[in-house]
Order: sequence, then C-alpha cells, then structure tokens
Amino acid sequence: MYSEKSVVYGLDREEGDALVVVDVAHGLTATRWTVHARPTPAHRTVDTTALRSYPPLLLDGRHHCAAAVELERPAAQPSRPSTSTTKPHMLPRLARAHARHPVIHPAARALCTASTPTPTAAASPAAPLSTADLELLLRRGHYSPTTRRFHSLLPLLSHPSLLLSSALHLSGRAHPSLPSPPEPPAISAAVSSPSSHLRLLIPSRLKGHPLPVPTLPLRLALRSAASALDAVFAPRAATFAYRGRHAAIRYLKSIPNASWFFRVAIQRQPFAPRHVRRLLDAISSKVDDPGFLDFLNELFVSEAVSFELGGCELGRGLPQESELTATLVNIFFDPVDRELMAIREDVHKKHPRMKDDSVLHTPVRVYAARYLDEIMVVTSGSKMLTIEVRDRVIAVLEKDLEVKVDRLGSSIHSAVSEKVEFLGMEFQAVPPSVLHPPMSQKAKRARKKYLKRKAAKAQELKNARETRRKKLGLKILNHLFKKVRRGHEFEFDFQIENEVRQVFKEWAEETVAEYFKSQEHCRYWHRLLTSGDFLSLPRVRDQLPPSLVDSYDKFQETLDRLLMPMGNHDMSEEEEMLAEEEEEKQYEKRIVEDLTELKMRVNAPIELVRKAVKLAGFTNSMGRPRPIKLLLCLDDADIIKWYAGVGRRWLDFFCCCRNFKMVKTVVSYHLRFSCFLTLAEKHECTKRQAISHFTKDLRVLNDDGGAEVHFPTEREIKMMGDKNLSDPKPVDGTLTMILVRLAVDDTSYPCVAHFCAKTDTVLYRIRLLQNRLNVDPSNEKKWVCGLSAIHESLNKKCLPLCSMHASDLLLGNITLQDIDCTQFVDVG
Repeated sequence: MYSEKSVVYGLDREEGDALVVVDVAHGLTATRWTVHARPTPAHRTVDTTALRSYPPLLLDGRHHCAAAVELERPAAQPSRPSTSTTKPHMLPRLARAHARHPVIHPAARALCTASTPTPTAAASPAAPLSTADLELLLRRGHYSPTTRRFHSLLPLLSHPSLLLSSALHLSGRAHPSLPSPPEPPAISAAVSSPSSHLRLLIPSRLKGHPLPVPTLPLRLALRSAASALDAVFAPRAATFAYRGRHAAIRYLKSIPNASWFFRVAIQRQPFAPRHVRRLLDAISSKVDDPGFLDFLNELFVSEAVSFELGGCELGRGLPQESELTATLVNIFFDPVDRELMAIREDVHKKHPRMKDDSVLHTPVRVYAARYLDEIMVVTSGSKMLTIEVRDRVIAVLEKDLEVKVDRLGSSIHSAVSEKVEFLGMEFQAVPPSVLHPPMSQKAKRARKKYLKRKAAKAQELKNARETRRKKLGLKILNHLFKKVRRGHEFEFDFQIENEVRQVFKEWAEETVAEYFKSQEHCRYWHRLLTSGDFLSLPRVRDQLPPSLVDSYDKFQETLDRLLMPMGNHDMSEEEEMLAEEEEEKQYEKRIVEDLTELKMRVNAPIELVRKAVKLAGFTNSMGRPRPIKLLLCLDDADIIKWYAGVGRRWLDFFCCCRNFKMVKTVVSYHLRFSCFLTLAEKHECTKRQAISHFTKDLRVLNDDGGAEVHFPTEREIKMMGDKNLSDPKPVDGTLTMILVRLAVDDTSYPCVAHFCAKTDTVLYRIRLLQNRLNVDPSNEKKWVCGLSAIHESLNKKCLPLCSMHASDLLLGNITLQDIDCTQFVDVG
C-alpha cells in the first residue's frame, strides 16, 4: 500500500494520458509503472526517468488531473481488488481522492532512491547541488507563477543530488583535518517517518529528561530540508538577519553616533505548539505542499527538532540543536524583521540626509541586528523615538508570534553612559579618541628609539655585506695577480673588461651616493677638508698666484655646495614646521571628532570569563592556576589538545573585542600554567621540570617522533587580532565537556564520526561540567551567565573515536553535532 504523500508527476506530452506516481513516504523516487488511463483502454508501461522534468501534480486531481485515472498492475500479475475505504490517518483531500479512484499498485520492483536504469542506457551518477543550482531547480520545476508559491518540496528531500550535497556538507564538517572530505556512501532510502529514526538518550540522573537524538539518515533529511527552505526564504531575508555572530558584531561596530539602544529580552520558553503553528503558517505562505508541512509538524511532535527561545543554546554546536533549527528560527522571526524594515524606511523618509557636505549634520537613523532569537536595536535619534520602536517590536513578538518578552530586560539604555550585553559581548558608544588614542610623549620617544635601533641594525647588516663583498673581490684579484706573476695566461672566448668596468663603476657610484645621503657623513668630510685652512688668510692669499687662489675658492664653493649645503638647515627647519602644523591639524581633527562623533566599542565580559575559568577548575579561589585531576588519565598530547581547544575557542571568539589583551592574558597565563600543573601532577614532578620537558610552548612528540605544538604560542597570541573573518563557535561545548579515556581491550568499534569508516578506535567517556559540580545550569547564581551546557543525557556516555577525530574533538575543530550520538557504546 502507498501512503497519502504520493505525488503524480505530469502528463505524457505525446499521448496526454500517462501518469507517474511517486510514493515519497516509502522513499520511492523512480520506478516503472503500468498505467491504464481513460478513455484509452490499452495498458502501457511508462518510465519515470523520462518524466523528471515534468511539473509535479498532487494526487487529489488539481490542474491536469481532473479526469478520472485508473492505474493497475501489469497483465502478467493479477490485479488486486480496489477498495474505497479510507484510512484514518489520511488527509481529507487525499482520502476523497482515494475513495474516488482505484488503489494504485506498483510493478514488482525493489524500492530505492536511486534512479532505475533503463534497458537502453545506464543511470548516470548523481552530482551534488550547489546553492545556485538548488535555487534554479526550485524556480524551474517547483514554482508556480500563478500562486507565487513553491510546491512539491517533500519529493525534493529524496532527490539524489540534494542528498549527496547534504552528505558532503556533513562529511566536510566532520573531517576538518583532511584537505578533501571522504566521499559518503550511496543513500539507499529516504526517511519515511522521523519518529522511527530517533533514539532516546537516558540521563544518568533520575531527575533528568531524555534527549531524542536523530540518526544519520534523519540528519541528512533535516539538512536537505534546511537547504530547501534556505533557497526559498533566504533571498527575501532582511540584511540585518545575520547567520554569523562576528558579522553582526562588525556591523554594530560600524554604527555611527549611537544615542540609545536596547536588547529585546525574550523570556526563556520552549518552542511550543502555538509557535509551531505560527511557523507553519509562515512557511505555507511560500510553500504549497501539505505533505512537507506535515513532515515539519511531525519533526516537532516527535521532538526531533526541539529548542528553547530566550536561552543560550542556539548556534553553539551543541548536540541538542538540529540541522534545521537556525533556518526555522530565521523564518519564525521574519515578521519582526519586516516590522524593523518598515520602521527604518519611515524614519529615513522623515529625516533625509542633507546633501551639503559643508554643514555638520547627524541624521536620525534606526539600526538593527538579529542573530537567531537575539535582537538589538540602536537609534541615533531621541529617546521617544526609541520607545516607539521598542513598543512596535514587542507588539509584533507578543501578538503576532505569541512570544513572551521581558519588558524590564528590554529597557532602553543610553549608548554613552551605559552598557548593553549582546551576543556575549558588551557594547557602548565612546568618542573616537577612546578607540584610537593619540601616542603619548613616552610612546613617541620609545618609537623613535626603536626606529633608530632598527636603522642601526640595518646599517650594520649592510656594512657586513659590503665587507664580505670587498674581501671576496680582493681574494679574486689576489689570485689573478699571483697567476699572472707566475706566467699563466688567461684565455677567454669573449671580452668582459668593459662589462666589469661598467659594473664596478655603477657599484662605486651607488656606494658613494648612498654614503653621502647621510648628513652626518657630509659634515664629517666637510670638517676634514676645511680643517687647517690657511689659504683663507689675507696675508697668505696676497703672496700666492691668482690662479691658485681662484682654484681654491672654486674648490671651497663646490665643497660647501655638496657636503655642507646651507639649505639643509632651512629644509630641516621647514620639515619641523610642517610636522608641527600636521600635528596641530591632527589634534584639531581629533577634538572635532570627539565632540561630534561616537563610535561603538565592543568589550569582552572579562568578569564572566574569569568566573568561567574558576568554574571549570583552571584556577583556585585565589585566582591562581591549579591542575585538573580528571585529565590525568589522558595522554600528554590529549591533555594539551583539550587546553588548546578551550584557549583557541576563546581567542577566536573574542578577537574582535577592544579588551582582547585581557582575554590573551587569561589564555596565555591561567590556561597555560594550569596545563603545566596538570602534566606535573600526572608525572609526579615539579612545575619547573614540566616546563623544562614540554618547553613553554607545550611541545609534544607525535607518533613519528616529530615535535607538535597545539597550544597557541606566546608570539602567536601576541600577533592575534580582529582579522578572523570566519564565524567560530563559542567555547561552551569544549569548556563544559571532558573526554576520559577508557582502558578497554576490545577496540573493534567503528568511529562514530559522520562517514568515518575507521575501526582502529579508542573509547572515551563524556564527563560534563554541570554533573561533576552538581550544579543546575539554569541557576545563574551558581552557573556563569550566558554559558550554555551540553544536555545532561550525554553524561558518562561512551563513544569510540579514531585518533584523528579524537584530536579534532579535543581541539574543538568538531562538535558533538558532527558525531552520530545514536551509536554510543554501552560499557558497564
């Protein structure tokens, strides 16, 4: 029997009476059918591979399917009696179609998602779809210009090319250490029911709630659904709805002259059925596919997709977040984006920008940034305007989306005198001189000293090169002179005297010109040539011949002109005056900018970072580094990799902050010396001995005997800055999880990373921070505000990992989202 999610693919263009049925719920995308259509009494066989480009038509008889059509099995097999009884789980419209027409039966063939090869030609392998190709495919074959909606998205989820693209995406994300990800195996079947592809992970504590974890086929279906929805809704998304944290932060840093701002504080609440209903209504406005909407609804009912609004778990790579969450959240908050766009358009019309550049004018503007469920609005106008904007945004959230908003947490703050926390960072408007302060006199003197020392070192290197060249030339000339004196003759096929003479001449001219560029050298030779000048005395000049006196005067004029020009003093004075004028102009410009402009400053919440360092056990109550004894069972390389993963995550996440140096200090001192103390505790030695053995860069030997450095070196940390254009994951998933290696003889378990076929694995047990400390992450007094936690059902679960994926997971290159959590091993 076939489900109600069957789709009819087009009419035969030649005969006008052939239909092809695809059963999506059972994973059928291409097969051979026997079709009996009225009024033609003959049976004939139609191959669906030739009808892939036809527009899909629903089974209820819309468009070209108004005539009654009857499909039967081939004549070689007895046909089953038709029935008009409707199933209780069918949609009403499909049930009526089922009652009107006979039951549809396929030919005796196996069901698979791969295309069935025809007898004449072999099936071509599927090619992955890019984003542009997917949009083009949707526009050409799944878009109706009359209704302006997309249709038949559910059959698209089992498209071989889309499944291959999703598999390549998961494979590339799970293998960041490889230059090219491994090719995923062929996908044999589509997901018929999400609930049958879920595994419940039972927490170790009785009070905990189980976590439904999707299997790999369901993850592929979720990724395919996310790609399809992104292709439908992304082109019309707002420009300030960002997919990356750092992109949103860089936009907020570029906002000029901020006066007031506020953050929309959404109360922590689950994504309830009322929100699901609003979400499906928003999707149905662009997608005309009841089967696809039922598939999304079943995802929420089975908790394959489950998340909370107003929390801090979204977009952090935690296992409780699915592949589809970010796309659905952006679609759900699209009405808020539309309202903000309307507000900005109204404000821009009322307050246009003046075209006269000579007039200092600050126009009233409204800026916004949204990342998933976090929204921040900045205005350069009055407080009343900001209050109006806030009320309109909250009204859309509470009335249209039925989202509870904390009005006290959404208070309006002064951008100059107060700070607002957004995306885990602190924002405040400051004068430009705070972000780019002028150099102090001490800094200027230090810079001059540094430049002078640098020039002296360069001169020393140059002199050393010239000395080596001179010695080499003298050795060559001495060797040739000895050969000539002994009677040896040199025969050359070509004459090089002129070339050598020209080279030496140019070399000498360049050396002399470079030498006399220095004012000190000119004064030195001028002083030597003019010292003991007795020919300038009148009584001596009278006794000498006039020609000698004239030659001497010309020589003095040439000497003064070349070695001690009188204009040099004037030029130096002019240069000093120009430098002073330029400095005065820069000072005036800074004063005017400080009085008329404001820039957004972004700071890392350093107090929260220190609290997180203390909570994780890197420091003691006095704030000094301490060892973490739970890591003693790991190898030295694994210990260093775990510390390196936490440190690099922090450095990458806060690289765009103004006080990045303080985060560098936390990583370079607290984490580094906590690692040294842990290694010293493991090997029962002192800290000095551990530093002497592993060096200050925490070098460790690999399997080949070569030295590897995983922890960022002090020089590398010093050179880091706001140049990371990627969007790194926060440190939460790495900081709150420790992998404990188990001593198990049986290592035949396959690696649980996506599309990894290695069987040489090591068992690790997951130990979560909240379970070790017996702390509830929702309790902000005992937990760090803004720090998310991995679901407690993963605590003490064992996972086999190969050496490469264990290293990537410890270093934070992959997350638990890149691991098939349904394949955990039960170890007693």
